[in-house]
Amino acid sequence: MSRLDDEELPVGPDEQAAAWCMRMAEGRLSSQQQAAFDEWVAQAGHREAFAAAVAVWQGIERFSDQPELIHVRSQALEDFRHVNSHRWARRLSGGWRWSAAAAATVLLGIFAGSHMLRDTTSVYETGIGERRVAVLEDGSRLSMDAATRIKVQFTDERRKLQLISGRAKFDVAKDPLRPFSVMAGGKLVVAVGTSFSVERLREQIRVVLYEGRVELLEQASAVGKPRPLRFDASVAENERTLVPGRELVASIEKPSARVQPADVPRSLSWEAGQLNFVNEPLSSAVERMNRYSKEPLEVGDAQVAAYRVNGVFTAGDIDAFIEGVIAFSPVEIVHRSGARVLVSAKKISPAAVPSGH
Repeated sequence: MSRLDDEELPVGPDEQAAAWCMRMAEGRLSSQQQAAFDEWVAQAGHREAFAAAVAVWQGIERFSDQPELIHVRSQALEDFRHVNSHRWARRLSGGWRWSAAAAATVLLGIFAGSHMLRDTTSVYETGIGERRVAVLEDGSRLSMDAATRIKVQFTDERRKLQLISGRAKFDVAKDPLRPFSVMAGGKLVVAVGTSFSVERLREQIRVVLYEGRVELLEQASAVGKPRPLRFDASVAENERTLVPGRELVASIEKPSARVQPADVPRSLSWEAGQLNFVNEPLSSAVERMNRYSKEPLEVGDAQVAAYRVNGVFTAGDIDAFIEGVIAFSPVEIVHRSGARVLVSAKKISPAAVPSGH
């Protein structure tokens, strides 16, 4: 028999489903518990029982602040904690307590069923030069850079976000029963309760993890099945996990990704209105500066795009950025069709040397 915390589960798939559901609501499963759950849920009828228990428990969480429900929810949790400290169903009293907890949960589910919210979809966005902080309906905190657009869809089973453009930091509210995922450029970041940022550039997706743990996947479309992210062949197996203080850099067009150390304070400087570049390709530096400029810069050619930029610039001060780039790189600014374009500086021909006699 599958075990939870080295103790036997109660008899009956419905009661067992309630046990697993409540245990997950208490916190993340250990690897041993996760293996036991995977074994249990694979058995006939268990997946359906668990899905029903999850739907009921989400109703508990959603309406737990209503006075008429507080007692019922508290009793169910108390039954869970009490039984979890004893051996499960071999004694009649333990089995009865689990039945009571499950019954209380089901009764609450019946009440909540008539109040369940429909799936909700919202769009959060910022304009040129605008930053914004928003709190989502689950309590997660969303900090958005300028020129950013995010689609947010919450259902009873999951929290799905799509970063359409720009950059955002996500401080995720813990909800083990509803994974929190952010899709950007075919890459999928899945978390439960953690803190990370995702940035979408023209050619790359960048993810910085600040705390907690995330899973990195690829997903060709919003309805496609995700698969493990493909890394560069040169990346060792033990370097393919994103841990706090590291950054994922993944190509949008190619099956290529790597993980590298992150300068955490620098990665968050945009929240204070500064853009901090260290050996940054001019192309991506310009793309970030353009989020704050109504007169965007353009990069004239691939050679200019590859030049490196170093320095700290005030977001929106595009003129200071241009001056800094011109001072330290062989580029110049030209005007084409009303746009400012960075191009390679013209080479000065050597002065003619008079011939001697």
